Amino acid sequence: MIIAQDIELRAGSRLLIEGASFRVNPGDRIGLVGRNGAGKTTLCKVLAGEGIPAAGTVTRTGSVGYLPQDPRTGDLDVLARDRILSARGLDAVLRDLRAAEEGMSSSDTRTRDRAVRAYGRLEDQLHVLGGYAAESEAASIASSLGLPDRVLGQPLGTLSGGQRRRVELARILFSASETLLLDEPTNHLDQDSIGWLRDFLRSHQGGLVVISHDVSLLDATVNRVLHLDANRSVIDTYNVGWQAYLTQRETDERRRKRERANAERQASALLSQADRMRAKATKAKAAQDMERRARRLLSGVTEERRADKVAKLRFPQPAPCGKTPLTARGLSKSYGSLEIFTDVDVAVDRGSRVVVLGLNGAGKTTLLRLLAGLEKPDTGELVPGHGLKLGYYAQEHETLDPARTVLENMRTAGPDVTDQELRNVLGSFLFTGDDVDKPAGVLSGGEKTRLALATLVLSSANVLLLDEPTNNLDPASREQVLSALRSYTGAIVLVTHDEGAVDALQPERVILLPDGVEDQWSDDFSDLVALA
Repeated sequence: MIIAQDIELRAGSRLLIEGASFRVNPGDRIGLVGRNGAGKTTLCKVLAGEGIPAAGTVTRTGSVGYLPQDPRTGDLDVLARDRILSARGLDAVLRDLRAAEEGMSSSDTRTRDRAVRAYGRLEDQLHVLGGYAAESEAASIASSLGLPDRVLGQPLGTLSGGQRRRVELARILFSASETLLLDEPTNHLDQDSIGWLRDFLRSHQGGLVVISHDVSLLDATVNRVLHLDANRSVIDTYNVGWQAYLTQRETDERRRKRERANAERQASALLSQADRMRAKATKAKAAQDMERRARRLLSGVTEERRADKVAKLRFPQPAPCGKTPLTARGLSKSYGSLEIFTDVDVAVDRGSRVVVLGLNGAGKTTLLRLLAGLEKPDTGELVPGHGLKLGYYAQEHETLDPARTVLENMRTAGPDVTDQELRNVLGSFLFTGDDVDKPAGVLSGGEKTRLALATLVLSSANVLLLDEPTNNLDPASREQVLSALRSYTGAIVLVTHDEGAVDALQPERVILLPDGVEDQWSDDFSDLVALA
C-alpha cells in the first residue's frame, strides 16, 4: 500500500501539484493521466521513493516495483536473463550453484566437501525463491514481451534500447511486487505483447499505478483515475473505470462552467449595487459588505478549466540538396557473435518517404544510427549527396545532454542562433520562463520528446531520421507531430509502431529488416506496422 499525504511537487520554481492526498490500496488499478509536463513522471518517482516531494509525506508498506520511463541499468555486461532473475535474487543463487557444481567435480577432497555443503544450502535457497519453476516463469514473461531465449542469453550492452526497456519491464513483472508503478509500459511493445500485458495487469492482485497514453490499455485495466490538472495544480480523483471517468470528467467541467457563470453573474450584480451605494456616505459600509460578498462568491467556485496548451510543432524548412542526398551501400552490423543485418542498401531521394519495418530486435534503430553516422557499420559505406543535412530524432533521447539545461541543448543545436530566437522556438514547444534553465535530465519523457523535436527545427535538415517520434506524447501533442509529418517537404526515414504516424507520412517505400529488402509501399504492409 502507498499513502500520499498533502503532497506538493515543483519543477524548479513552477508549482506542479499542491496539497494532494490519496491512497494506492491492494486491488486499485490507477490510471495516472494529464498533459505532458503536468508532473506524472515526477509523482511516480516520488511514490517509488526515488524522488522527494517539496512538501508532504509518502508512506509505503510492502514491496514496490517501479518501471521508470527511461530505465538505465548499471552493468551492461550482465546477461538479459540474469537481469530479469535478479528481481528475486535468483541470478546470484543460480550462479553460485554452477560454481558449486564445478567444485563438486574437483579432485581435492576438501574443495569437494565444501562444494557439496554449499550446493545443499543453495538448493534450499533456490526452493524458497521458487525453484526452477520461477526461472521458467521469468522466461515465459520475457517471451510474452517479445524477448526470446536468444535475446535472454545476450549481454544488455548488445541489445537495442527497446529490448533493454522490455527486459526492465519483464524484471518488474517477475518481481511479484505488491505494488507496481509503471511509466509508459507499452513503449516498444508490439500489439501481441500489449495484449498480453493488458491481461497480466487486469489479473494483478496488488496495487497498480500506470502512466500511459495507450487508451486501450487504460480502458482494459484501470478502475480508478487520478487526473493531474496542470492549470489548477491539483489532482482530481475519479473512483471509476476509464470510460466512466471520461464521461464524469466532462460532466464535472460542465458543472464547473455553470457554477462559475452563476457566481460571476451574482458577483457582477453585487458589485454594480455596491458602486451605486458607494456615492452615499451612509451606505459606504453596506457597499464594502457587498464587495466582500462578491469576492467570496468567486473564491468559492472552481475556476473554469482552461484548454491545455499544445506545442506548435513544425519540422525545419529543408536546405536545398541534390536528387539523392543520402545513399548507403552494403551495410551490415553485428554485436559480438550476434548478426543484426547484412548487405542493406538504402537510397534516400529528395523529399522521399521511407518506412523501416521489422520485428523488435531486427535492427531498425541500429540502421537509423548508422545512417546518422552515430555508429560505424561493420561493412558497407555511407555516401552523402550534394547538400545533405541530416536531422536525427532518437527514441532514447541520446541526442540530448542530460547534464545541460534546455537552453544549452538548444544552443548546441543552433550555435549561430541568438538566445532570444532560441527562447522563441522553445516557447512554441511550451518551454517558457524558468523551464529553459532546467537540466534536460529532469524532464519527463514527453518533455524530452518536445525538446528533441525542437532541436530539429534549428537544423535546416533535408533528411530526417525519426525513431518512434510519437512515443511519450499526449494525444494533442501527437496530433501536432502527425501534422508536421504531413507538411514537411524534405525526406523522412521513419521507424514507428504508430499506425497513425505511417498514415500521416504516406510512405512511398518500405525497407524490411533484417533482410534489408526494399519495396514500394502498399497497404498490404499496414498490418505489419503495429507488429513490427
